[in-house]
Amino acid sequence: MAHNTPSDSDNEIITTRPKLFEHEKSIHEILGGGKVADILLWRNTNVSAAIFVGVTVMWFLFEIVEYNLVPLICHISITIMLVLYIWSILADILKWKGPQIPEIVLQESFFNDLASILYTRFNQLLKMLLYISCGIDLPLFLLNIGSLYIVSVIGSYFSFVNLIYIGFLSIQTLPFLFDRYDEEINNLFGDVTFILKKNYRKFDKNYIKKIPRGPMKAKKNQ
Repeated sequence: MAHNTPSDSDNEIITTRPKLFEHEKSIHEILGGGKVADILLWRNTNVSAAIFVGVTVMWFLFEIVEYNLVPLICHISITIMLVLYIWSILADILKWKGPQIPEIVLQESFFNDLASILYTRFNQLLKMLLYISCGIDLPLFLLNIGSLYIVSVIGSYFSFVNLIYIGFLSIQTLPFLFDRYDEEINNLFGDVTFILKKNYRKFDKNYIKKIPRGPMKAKKNQ
């Protein structure tokens, strides 16, 4: 008589290994497929690098140098105005070409794309959290509760500026890494999820199912 060993039943899950993100479209299309997606995936290297350096400088000034926001904006504005003023004076004296002020510094489409991506992803995040909170997948629910608690503990050791900067680094690195190492990340996530579910089934079999149940269920069946 053949008996199913625990390892046999556990290994069945490998055929349906879960993925971190189920998506048929590319990461570029998921991010909107516009200029914002190009920047987040470092396809426009110059712009992505400029934004990265700019935000890093801002973080350094706020967190390390401890600049306040209003004085920083005023000092940057004063510096830019002085540079343009000196440039214009020298251009008149030396017959150089003066500074060319563009009519539009930032394109409106950039902000529209960014707002659309944030709106869509925030709604998806809320739906995912609500789905997990319903208790349909208990191991996933416990994993998220534990992860949020760990993040809250880590976040208590960082200032608001540091958290914003860490969030920016995540936005500029995680989509790029996932786009390049999609298969490896999904395989790792599947392995971790498989191990967690396997250990949960053992815990459920050895402890939870051995807890005595009350007579309420028997009465309802009668």
